[in-house]
Amino acid sequence: MKHRIVVAITGASGSIYARQVLQKLSVLKDQIDQVSVVMTTNARTVWETELGDASYNDHPFKIYSQQDFHAPFASGSGLYNTMIICPCSMGTLGRIAQGISNDLITRAADVILKERRKLVCVARETPYSLIHIKNMQALTEAGGIVCPATPSFYSKPATIEEVAATVTDRVIDLAGLSQKTFRWGNES
Repeated sequence: MKHRIVVAITGASGSIYARQVLQKLSVLKDQIDQVSVVMTTNARTVWETELGDASYNDHPFKIYSQQDFHAPFASGSGLYNTMIICPCSMGTLGRIAQGISNDLITRAADVILKERRKLVCVARETPYSLIHIKNMQALTEAGGIVCPATPSFYSKPATIEEVAATVTDRVIDLAGLSQKTFRWGNES
């Protein structure tokens, strides 16, 4: 079965991660039936500030309004099997953890969790408060995956893009997609 994926982008710092996830999904299109995107207004501002452009419009995926509750992934009958929130602000994570569906992102996450499908939240905050930790615990107990935007250095990344890819490659793995990437123990 091919994947039906919704990518949500919130206004947390880390637009490089969102850009890479969208790029990787474009390349892995043979494994994917549908990719839909929803961005917060602040996500667009942060993207333009951090990356210096509006390249979120350059991908072949439909972008939905944050208030479009008619989007197909706002219902379990839409059969989206994966949601990636990248980056995921702690406000968004907290609303999802507490069951507050006040926009399309939190509604879609609620749908993914209630249908027992895959939710990957790329949490972007440091340090964590106890409230953040408790919300991450609640999200995990509900079946979500918290994947902090914490890069690794085993692969000896040489550029900021390679450092970011240590996170986004993990996200793609967690989404259940096959890709060629650095694997521990296979450095040859």
